[in-house]
Amino acid sequence: MGLSKDSVGIHAIDEELVIKKKKENDIIVALAGNPNVGKSTVFNAMTGLRQHTGNWPGKTVASAQGYCAYDGKGYVMVDVPGCYSLMAHSAEEEVARDFICSKIPDVVVAVCDAGCLERNLNLVLQILEKTKNVVVCVNLMDEAAKRKIDIDLAELEKRLEVPVIGTAARSNVGINDIYMAINNVYTKEREMTVSEQEVHTPEYYVKRAEELCRGVIRFADAEYAKKDYKKDRIFTGKYTAFPIMFLLLMGVFWLTITGANYPSELLHTGLFKVEERLFQFCIWAGVPSVIREVFVHGMYRVVAWVVSVMLPPMAIFFPLFTLLEDSGYLPRAAFNLDKCFEKCHACGKQALTMCMGFGCNAAGIAGCRIINSPRERLIAVITNNFVPCNGRFPTLIVMITMFFVGSATGAEASLLGAAFLSSIIVLGVLMTFLVSRLLSLTILKGIPSSFALELPPYRRPQIGKVIVRSIFDRTIFVLGRAVVAAAPAGIIIWIFANIKIGDVAVLSYLSDFLDPFATLLGMDGVILLAFILGLPANEIVVPVMLMAYLAKGSLVEINDIGALKEILTANGWTWITAACTMLFSLMHWPCATTLLTIKKETGSWKWTFAAFAIPTVAGILICFVTAQTAGLLMK
Repeated sequence: MGLSKDSVGIHAIDEELVIKKKKENDIIVALAGNPNVGKSTVFNAMTGLRQHTGNWPGKTVASAQGYCAYDGKGYVMVDVPGCYSLMAHSAEEEVARDFICSKIPDVVVAVCDAGCLERNLNLVLQILEKTKNVVVCVNLMDEAAKRKIDIDLAELEKRLEVPVIGTAARSNVGINDIYMAINNVYTKEREMTVSEQEVHTPEYYVKRAEELCRGVIRFADAEYAKKDYKKDRIFTGKYTAFPIMFLLLMGVFWLTITGANYPSELLHTGLFKVEERLFQFCIWAGVPSVIREVFVHGMYRVVAWVVSVMLPPMAIFFPLFTLLEDSGYLPRAAFNLDKCFEKCHACGKQALTMCMGFGCNAAGIAGCRIINSPRERLIAVITNNFVPCNGRFPTLIVMITMFFVGSATGAEASLLGAAFLSSIIVLGVLMTFLVSRLLSLTILKGIPSSFALELPPYRRPQIGKVIVRSIFDRTIFVLGRAVVAAAPAGIIIWIFANIKIGDVAVLSYLSDFLDPFATLLGMDGVILLAFILGLPANEIVVPVMLMAYLAKGSLVEINDIGALKEILTANGWTWITAACTMLFSLMHWPCATTLLTIKKETGSWKWTFAAFAIPTVAGILICFVTAQTAGLLMK
């Protein structure tokens, strides 16, 4: 029997879900289940990692759809958002309920975790009340075996009266059996009786799940979860949780800083060699001087800078972040921070969206969809910018290296830099708590909502799939948005640097105009202008500063840190200037990509402006206090 896989699109037209079949008799399958049961792994195993992702009609909940063929039959797989119940309490559960209860899916595959089957059966029982065309997929059977958990699948199938298939989707075990079970259910489709359509109370599902599992699940080792409990005492312990979180954060940044240097240099060299060839080609093709300067030394150079600076650290950071997520640690980080956010009258899930912001604030904003309460979601959106994204790391790292690491070299410099950077991140987290609390007391008053946070078992990360998922779903997505924003910025910067009034460039006029205000903040007009022109992409802040200081007509780069420090100190920089620049880099307006994402997610210019103004005002106040206090102490 042959198995082939291909992709198929999903999109919305007139607020309806459009399924694109390849053949009229293709079977539409909804893949449902609780979060962290390996549903996406089953989906990927069946569709071969080739799917289309988007949003459900009228919702900001992500959807995915894929196509696969088995034994001559086609299957359109629709990945339903992970949920714990069809009694909708969130956008995800509402989408799952509406799709499962609709007439669109021919068969529903309910995925369960073999390690916590009883809890997962609550959702299965609710699905069975909506349709009998169900296949129960008991996934992670390999992990259950390691824990010496034995499940009598045949008996469970007899009790549920629907096919029950055991799988280990990571190893593709049991996937073919799912196809056969889907086909059998589809060909034997029957209508629900009136009694089977009865909806019960939540207590009913709990008791019924207990009855179903009695005698079906056997634990050979009564202390099968002892290892996880021991790990949790360390990773979520009262005295160890936060130090470990800080050390892990520092480790991730150290690997990112150390690992990104060499590939970033290679990428930069390669892209700027292309620039030389491109410029020569424009001359050969007879492109007018002004046009080739604007598009090559303006637009292309800015885009090349953004790619060379962003791509290597993102290609390292996102996989590391995904490894923490895949191993089961990230939900524990959210658990550790839950009480902190509760005291701020915010949602503990904000910890997860805040972590996502380290890679890209736009991704963190999109991740706020997981927060059910509109009030708490807005708090998470507005405060996400207080954690620096990859685009702000280069500015922070350069300032730390030149003015605070001192004479340290090699591994010592990397460790000191990572420790200093981690401390700045902690300051950003503390500001997130403070502003969240202020918002909850003022314009977004309310009581924090409760939420169920599942702590999945610790798992060995799937390194290959982690790399694929992090690169394609996060790195390329974020980089693409940054490039789109950086291209027009390159043209604007070139125009400001090359158009002169008298003998003075517009760039110099603007920096001189901003200088009095910037001086109060411990900076100068050039620095503040660089942040303003860096609105499309934070990566270009430092090169814009250099361009203004050296009076160059396009972005410049000084690869030697010592030479760069000499240029800055010659223009009046001190450690106070560096500190205020770092603080303003940590706390100022979101980049253009993030602002567009905020507008899309909130649908409101009012909240987009609030997300712009609040971190900016915070940055101005803190820089002012820091500069004035340091100035008094230095006298």
